[in-house]
Amino acid sequence: MADSYKSLPVGIELHQYVVEHGTPPDAIQQELIEETAKLGGISLMQIAPEQGAFMTLLARAIGARHAIEVGTFTGYSALCLARGLPADGRVIACDVSRDWTSIARRYWEKAGVAEKIDLRIGPAGETLRALPAEPVFDLAFIDADKEGYLDYYEQILARLRRGGLILVDNVLWMGRVVKPSADPETTAIRAFNDAVARDPRVDCTMLAIADGLTILRKR
Repeated sequence: MADSYKSLPVGIELHQYVVEHGTPPDAIQQELIEETAKLGGISLMQIAPEQGAFMTLLARAIGARHAIEVGTFTGYSALCLARGLPADGRVIACDVSRDWTSIARRYWEKAGVAEKIDLRIGPAGETLRALPAEPVFDLAFIDADKEGYLDYYEQILARLRRGGLILVDNVLWMGRVVKPSADPETTAIRAFNDAVARDPRVDCTMLAIADGLTILRKR
């Protein structure tokens, strides 16, 4: 453990500063953020703008061409991943909702990335198991039902190239991971965090971006 606590609490004002001093959402991304917000409380499922910018940068930094995400919602994360890929890059986007992803499709078209995104509707576990077994993915993002995280992780890791990255969202679960909570989702997140932290197949780091983002590199 660190000898001293060096993290800084981020309130609304400081968070806005962070967003403004990174690559901010462009007009299309901002429009998607605003439309998603109109869905009400469920809009919390959309990733934070600074996280999206980080994912785009990371995709470019590792030269990713083949990506996959589990949990697409209204499409912000897939849009960000697609923008980080070259012209011939592709993202497989897995989700169960045609309603939410119908919003996603509109914005992918507006952003000019629709041809890079292969949307697959259905239970993600089934979609992943139907993929070829060989390691082809450079980058993955998991942001779906928490009780499925370990399964999605195992399925993706087997299909990830050496040196490839898996990004996993909500690993702090609004702080509940360190609270005496026993609800199924919190329990599942804790189990996932514990498992990947000691998994010898990967390098693991957890970042306090938005609701917590774990980055796993396949050894």
